[in-house]
Amino acid sequence: MGHFIDPPVSDAAVVRRWRREARCVPHARAELRRALTDWGLSELEEDALLVASELITNAVRHAATPRDREIEIRYIRQPSGVRIEVHDAGAGRPEVRVPDLHSDGGRGLFLVAATADRWAVGERGGPGKRIWAECSVRGAQA
Repeated sequence: MGHFIDPPVSDAAVVRRWRREARCVPHARAELRRALTDWGLSELEEDALLVASELITNAVRHAATPRDREIEIRYIRQPSGVRIEVHDAGAGRPEVRVPDLHSDGGRGLFLVAATADRWAVGERGGPGKRIWAECSVRGAQA
């Protein structure tokens, strides 16, 4: 089961570390749902939960690291929405692929790109990468 290591950083951010296991995804989604409610951003729930699920699932499935390496998830309150970050120690860089209707996978980043206002892959302090995406309230000023 996922576990908490770090407490929330502030009222404007939630930071958690999870074992790189599929069962961390629903726990991380529940954390995001609570944060969105606390921040008055429940209207972003559907899009933000989809984005978080895809990013976290990618880290769990594809970060080529020992199974005991954890992933870090950050939910950061922004003026008009939320930034979702997933940090992992894997060296690979994900790419958006055109969905294959005959395949069971490969649609994660395609969905993120279609749902989030913006997203990117970047460096992080330490080995690996940070993938982030931002979801904003429709019509809000960024």
